[in-house]
Order: sequence, then C-alpha cells, then structure tokens
Amino acid sequence: MTLKVGDKAPAFTLPGTAGKSYSLSDYAGQPVVLVFYPGDNTPVCTKQLNAYNDEMSEFDMVGAQVIGISSQDVASHDEFSGKHGFKFPLLADIDKEVSKQYGILGPLGFPRRSVFVIDGQGVVRYVHRALAGLSYRPVEELVAAVEKAKLG
Repeated sequence: MTLKVGDKAPAFTLPGTAGKSYSLSDYAGQPVVLVFYPGDNTPVCTKQLNAYNDEMSEFDMVGAQVIGISSQDVASHDEFSGKHGFKFPLLADIDKEVSKQYGILGPLGFPRRSVFVIDGQGVVRYVHRALAGLSYRPVEELVAAVEKAKLG
C-alpha cells in the first residue's frame, strides 16, 4: 500500500543530528514537513536543503517543523548540517525502514526525493514523490500545503 493524503503518517524514531533521537510524535500538535532526500553533499540535495534553510522563517510563520531524512549515517549528517548551518534536524534512516513505510523507495531500492506534509494530528495532507529527483518542491508550495493542512 502506498501512503497517500488522508492516511495516518507512520510513526518513527531515528537517530539524527545534535546527538539526539527524533520521533514523529515529538511534534504532535504541529505540522511537520518531512523531506526525504537522496544524499548528503550531493548537488540537488544541497541546493534543496539550503533553500529550505534560507527560508526557514516561512516555515516558522506557519508553525511547521522541517525534518530531513536520508539513508546516510549520523556522522555524515552532522558534517553536512554543520557545513551549511541547517536549522532543522537530519535523521539517519540507514536500513531504509522509514523510507519503506512512506513508500519512497525506487525500483532499485534507492530513496526518491519526496516531501510529506503531516498535520498536527498525524495525518498526511500533502505528498510529492519525485520520479527523477532533479528538482524539488519550492518553499511557497510547501508553506501553502501546511496552511491548507491547518484548515483541515
């Protein structure tokens, strides 16, 4: 079954930057923008996460928490995040279990660039799974999805 709008978001707990573990339930009551990206220090991923970081105030204005997830380990995420000063956590889905739950693995088992907006009640309100992964969803589109999710 593929996760779609209206479904309950699968719960998870993963290790991440700042030496912490992060759970989706940590953000209950607020919208979450869950960003699955293919890899640390790759050109498109770097551009994508920097764009979200540069416009963090837009996410803050709608009360949304941004979370990045990829299959690299925490050491890689710490280096990548430190280099760019990301203001949101990067989580390590090394065994790709969370990627499987969210249905974002491509035919060869590689995670596809994908974004989910999850409302404060844990319901998926927006889904985008990229086919090629050469582009990413703009901040304005994600902020609009969060605003729509808050309306129910």
